[in-house]
Order: sequence, then structure tokens, then C-alpha cells
Amino acid sequence: MAETGASVLEGADFVVPVPLHVVRRYQRGFNQARELARHVGTPVLDALRRTRPTAMQTDLPEAERHLNVRDAFAVARGARPSLRDAVVVVIDDVSTTGATLDACACVLLDTGAREVRGLTAARAASRLP
Repeated sequence: MAETGASVLEGADFVVPVPLHVVRRYQRGFNQARELARHVGTPVLDALRRTRPTAMQTDLPEAERHLNVRDAFAVARGARPSLRDAVVVVIDDVSTTGATLDACACVLLDTGAREVRGLTAARAASRLP
């Protein structure tokens, strides 16, 4: 991921893993996005938190995915000063529609990040009918 995403990571101040809701994190035992973020060679900043539980994106039709993650993220306590004028790369495991990355990017940009990029370990095709 670090090799193929080198151009995305170039010049980044931080990578920000997509957070899990506390309940899902407890059930799973780890956050896969955070594990990926630890291995890309750029400082990790846990700048986001989930504000509410959401349905699994994989269980939803494409049209509902943006609605599912709307207002599901907020800036984590203490992260705001680090984000000001920063170049940030949001890290997630899989992207299909980009809804989660978009929702995270909006929060980070609203907080003062200069630029937000996305990097995922996999890109999934949309479900066939």
C-alpha cells in the first residue's frame, strides 16, 4: 500500500485512519484502517471519531451509502490544532463508492485542513444487480 500509494502520501503531514464506532471496535478487537495506517511511513493522527454507529457499508445499496455516513464523523478531541493547514491522507481498507472517504474529508476540510487525499488498500466494484 505504501509503495503503490507513494504519490498520494508524498508531502502529507499525517495519515488519518477512518475510525470505527466504539462498539464495532470492541466487537472486532482492532481497527483495520488504523493497522494499515501504521505501515505507510507517515505519522498517524487519530483525528476523527465516529459520532454514531452506522450500518455496514457492504450491506447497503450504493444509493444509501452516502446517507449512512452523513454526520457520522467529527474531529477527535485535541486534533484540531494539528489539522490547521495540514495535508492529510485518509486511510481505509476498502472503497466502493467513496462515501466514507468523502464524509471524512468534509469534516477535515471544515476543520482547517489545507488538503485531504484518500488511500485504500482495495477498490471494490459496485455490486451487480
